[in-house]
Amino acid sequence: MPHIIAVVNQKGGVGKTTTSINLAAALSEMGKFVLLVDMDPQGNATSGFGFERHEIEHGIYEVLSKQKRIQDVVHNTSHEGLRIVPSTANLAGANIELVDVERREFQLQDVLSEARHAYDYIIIDCPPSLGLLTLNSLIASDSIVIPVQAEYYALEGLGQLLQTISLVHEHIKSDIEILGAVLTMYDKRTRLSEDIMKELYQYFPNNIFRSVIPRSVRLAEAPSFGKSIFHYDKRGKAAKAYAKLGKEVIERSRNS
Repeated sequence: MPHIIAVVNQKGGVGKTTTSINLAAALSEMGKFVLLVDMDPQGNATSGFGFERHEIEHGIYEVLSKQKRIQDVVHNTSHEGLRIVPSTANLAGANIELVDVERREFQLQDVLSEARHAYDYIIIDCPPSLGLLTLNSLIASDSIVIPVQAEYYALEGLGQLLQTISLVHEHIKSDIEILGAVLTMYDKRTRLSEDIMKELYQYFPNNIFRSVIPRSVRLAEAPSFGKSIFHYDKRGKAAKAYAKLGKEVIERSRNS
C-alpha cells in the first residue's frame, strides 16, 4: 500500500507547492512510483510541471464530481515514475458544491482508493485554506508534512492548523500523524531564520525534519520553466536539500 502525504499550511507563500513538487520529484528520483494530486484551485503544482491549465480538460475536480475516474485524468511528467492529477479552473467551486454531498469529507479518500495499488507514494498539494478541499486531503492521507517559512509571520495561524489536524485525528481518522514540519526559505545569514527555527521546536518538539530548504533564486525560477529543481538545477543547494528531505520522508514513513 502506498503512503499518502498531505503537504499543508493554510498560510500562503510558505513554499507549500514548491515542497509538494520537489518532494514528489525527489521520491521519483530515488526510484519510487509517485502520484502528485493538485488539490489547490490555483493550480500551481500543475503549471509547475509545465502544464497549461487552460489546455487541460479534466482534472481532480472532474474526479471528485464523478464525471471521470482518476486513472482517466493522470498525466505523465518529465520525471520517470512521477505522474500528476492536475487542477483545473473548475476546482474553485468545489468547496461550495461538496457541501451537500453525502460523505463530503471522504470524497478524495474514496477516489484515491482506486489508484493506491499503482504507487509507492501519493503527495497531495493542499490549498492555502482550511476548507473542504483541505479537509478531504487530510482525511485521505496517512500523514502530513507542514512547510513553514523562515519569516516573521511564519507561525501565524499554525495553532489553528494544528487544532484542525487534532480534530480530524480525534473524530474522523485516528491514525493520521504529522510526519514533520520542514523549514523553507531559510537564510543562514540572518538571525531571524535562526529565531524561527527555535520557535518551531515549541510547536513540533519531535517532528522537525533535519532537512532545511534554503532561500534560492534557482528554486524560485524553476516553476516558470515547468521543471522541478532536479531538472533545473540538479547540483544546486536546493536540489540537495530536497533530496535529503525525500530520504527523511522515506525513513519516517517506514517507521510510522
